[in-house]
Amino acid sequence: MVRGQGSPGSRRLGRGAGAPQTQVTRMLWHGKPWRSMCKGLVLGTLLTSFMLLLYSYAVPPLQVSVTEIPVPFSCSSHLSQAPSPSNSSGSASGWSCRPKLNVMFMKTHKTASSTILNILFRFGEKHRLKFAFPNGRNDFYYPSFFERSQVQHYRPGVCFNIICNHMRFHYEEVRKLLPPDATFVTVLRDPAYLFESSFHYFGPVIPLTWKITGEDKLDEFLRDPQHYYDPNGFNAHYLQNLLFFDFGYDSSMDANSPLVEEHIREIDRRFHLVMLLEYFDESLVLLKDLLCWQLEDVLYFKLNARKGSTVSRLTPELYEQATAWNLIDAKLYRYFNATFWRKVEAYGRERMARDVAELQRENKKMTSICIDGGHAVDASAIQESSMQPWQPLGEKTILGYNLKKKISKKHQKLCRKMLTPEIQYLTDLGANLWITKLWSHVRDFLKW
Repeated sequence: MVRGQGSPGSRRLGRGAGAPQTQVTRMLWHGKPWRSMCKGLVLGTLLTSFMLLLYSYAVPPLQVSVTEIPVPFSCSSHLSQAPSPSNSSGSASGWSCRPKLNVMFMKTHKTASSTILNILFRFGEKHRLKFAFPNGRNDFYYPSFFERSQVQHYRPGVCFNIICNHMRFHYEEVRKLLPPDATFVTVLRDPAYLFESSFHYFGPVIPLTWKITGEDKLDEFLRDPQHYYDPNGFNAHYLQNLLFFDFGYDSSMDANSPLVEEHIREIDRRFHLVMLLEYFDESLVLLKDLLCWQLEDVLYFKLNARKGSTVSRLTPELYEQATAWNLIDAKLYRYFNATFWRKVEAYGRERMARDVAELQRENKKMTSICIDGGHAVDASAIQESSMQPWQPLGEKTILGYNLKKKISKKHQKLCRKMLTPEIQYLTDLGANLWITKLWSHVRDFLKW
């Protein structure tokens, strides 16, 4: 049964000095781990800086012609039907259409976007489509704005079928890499829960949070955010209105500025579908319909999920505080929550309920076929290194999977593809990730 706009719970937004000598000595002795950590930080920074410097000398500067070569209609030999941004996903059952092959997925942070990425990787590989991958990393040099020159094998005039890695969105730059019929999609999440996830996942790389004391840093931060927050601080964008930032706007602007509503309407004009994490299956049904794909194309396993013990339970008070602190994102979410349910209404509530039930049945069937034990496991219990997901700095809180030992030949390939983590899948598809891999080796050496 499809849940409505007024559903409760996680959908709320749908609507000293002077110490004795011995004490000082004891403090210094206990400070050894901190000195070791500082040495590690310095070493890691030096190694990374050295390799980036080496890269800048090793790779010749990109020569971009001032005169752009006209972009052809399609980057693929397959025909593709061009959608309209006003597509209501309301086509009648049985109506035939051609699968759409040109897709821009704006990969937002902490929104189950890695799961959607796996869907796009599988579809693109199946149809031999051309991906626009970052050159050297698994993102387009985020948090810098996206530029065409960041794309692996980019040349003026060359266009691609699919762009889907993390970026700070720059519409004009992205548009020039895609055919005119490209479909733009993205996904949002309730900003309070997104903030909780971002705060804990990125906390180790946000110096502004290091000085927060107490057992519950999130609670302490939300008591007085302005005391800790500085919009100019390193990685400060992870701490406020992260969605708005990802879309390329100023996340620290006045939430009551008319520009906020103007930017939100601009996103609406540019994107054909804005999905919602809280209604993930309904979102995939709309995506499948919009792109004219098959059910198998949107089957999924939940990737990059955190261990339950690391997820803070937001009290009603904390939820309201987190929402107020991320007010621009809250306005963004409310706007697209409304557009989402209008699309569901156009699709048909009963039809949606049937299609969601079918998707869930097929996902459950694939779980029984593919996953050993039928559920995700801690990183320490993952048997194949090729199935290890990327972990946040200093922690192993992201769950992964083990493949069953005996899988029928019919399902072997699909099972492995559906469970392959992002970094490994990017490598399989030919992405150059040398900077990401170097950073991974540095982390392993320093045991981060």
